[in-house]
Amino acid sequence: MSFKFNDKKGVGFKKRLRKIRYLLLDVDGVLTDGKIYLDEQGKEFKVFNIYDGHGVSMLKKNGFGVGLLSGRKSKAVGVRSKELGISEVYQGISNKLKCYQGFLRKHKLEDEQVAYMGDDLIDIPIMKLVGFSVSVPNAVKEVKVFAHYITQKRGGEGAVREIADLLLKKHGKWKH
Repeated sequence: MSFKFNDKKGVGFKKRLRKIRYLLLDVDGVLTDGKIYLDEQGKEFKVFNIYDGHGVSMLKKNGFGVGLLSGRKSKAVGVRSKELGISEVYQGISNKLKCYQGFLRKHKLEDEQVAYMGDDLIDIPIMKLVGFSVSVPNAVKEVKVFAHYITQKRGGEGAVREIADLLLKKHGKWKH
């Protein structure tokens, strides 16, 4: 597997991953391809990847928490999160860092226990703090600088599944 592992603090890839208990995901550009689809009536819809959904389900079944943190608000995200059993869904968030800090307090988590996956400038403040920060290859270049790991898959095309598989394997919970 070829990937970029950016570890300025020298903590180490395996050590970082083993501490992760919760995966927080941006939605547009990570869980989706980042495009906004509108029909003739102006109704928005999104396309989600089935592999990403299965990755989320596997994480949840193996004791990991999964949450969504989006700057935009969308009914489609609400529907998809219910399908996947994701109860921690934050939408329409203009200050993601403030929301993240409240999330940590609510769940009694430390930064090092959280992995965050983002693709745009609004995600950088969280990516600087979490134990494992992830970006997709289609992220803006400024975000990639703060990613410990850049997925091979693009947002909306299995990138979340890639991280789910990685976490499960590094925690010894991968079963064929």
